[in-house]
Amino acid sequence: MNKHKFRILAWVTLIILALSVLAGGCSSQTQSPTSGDKAAGGESIKGALVNVATATTGGVYYPLGNAMAKVWSDKLGVKASAQATAGTAQNINLLGKKEAEVAFAQNGVVATAYRGEGQYKDHIEKDLRTMTFLYPNIMHFIVRRDSNINSIKGFEGKKIVPGSVGSATEINTKEMISVYGLDYTSKKNVKADFVGYNEAAELMKNKQADAAMIAGGLPTAAIIDMATSFDMKLLSIEPDMLKQIIAKYPWYFEYVIPKNTYKGQTEDVHTLAVANILLVRKDLSDNLVYQLTKTLFESRDDLIAAHEAAKDLKLESALNGLTAPLHPGAEKYFKEKGLDTSKVVKAN
Repeated sequence: MNKHKFRILAWVTLIILALSVLAGGCSSQTQSPTSGDKAAGGESIKGALVNVATATTGGVYYPLGNAMAKVWSDKLGVKASAQATAGTAQNINLLGKKEAEVAFAQNGVVATAYRGEGQYKDHIEKDLRTMTFLYPNIMHFIVRRDSNINSIKGFEGKKIVPGSVGSATEINTKEMISVYGLDYTSKKNVKADFVGYNEAAELMKNKQADAAMIAGGLPTAAIIDMATSFDMKLLSIEPDMLKQIIAKYPWYFEYVIPKNTYKGQTEDVHTLAVANILLVRKDLSDNLVYQLTKTLFESRDDLIAAHEAAKDLKLESALNGLTAPLHPGAEKYFKEKGLDTSKVVKAN
């Protein structure tokens, strides 16, 4: 009798255990996966490392990159952080060496890198993929108001700060002043001091440079610093020169810096801009890039709180100025939102 009772008790215990396992399995299947888990039907991204390559701390890339890293860490559970860099050229290099997952970049430099042109003719970057357009990168030509320099052509024989060596800003400066017949490498009819934005501001404040070119969103911290430290003037580019520069370098477009953007700026400034875009590595999983893209647009208010340049992050302009193919993860999100991705650059 005792043996019979023992067998019954054993069977009951096994049945209870089996039912518990089944119940646990059912409940796990009915729970909604978190955004940082297996959302969008992909593998778990929780804990994934996401290094965001930005630029110097005096520009827009760095504070905006930090805001993105915080949003992604808080909302997706990834381990995201922002890295200060020399800008686009270094960022592309960091992606290629798999030392960054996401990178800020100017679309003109991305175009030459992806096509293997210009400085990239010997090392084409075919694994670059885009996430989204961010905001326009505006060209600021800065001089002191008492300098009597009223045009870029007045830089001849002067000392200018074109940006850090090999940075997108330096490439921009070289391209634009070349149309004026100026060159600090071969003709050497202009002198150059290659430093970052904060250092450029110091040189201008101390009268150790005659002019500086800074590319950034509105407003850019280093330019605010200059405007509050001395009587600064922003130069407009003449209408005919705007057309000539765009004809030679078609990734530029005309842009007006509204008056009163910076202290002492009493008139609109007519200049050029390029598109700032976010790059990712080709080898990143579709689910990771999908989630990063989705969370970016859903967290727009958080990004604007960090820097008002994020106001230009909009679905309707997300595909503007992309000069390398979309990553499939980003493309999936945009298609879900009804965007036509058929005209974006396709992978070769």
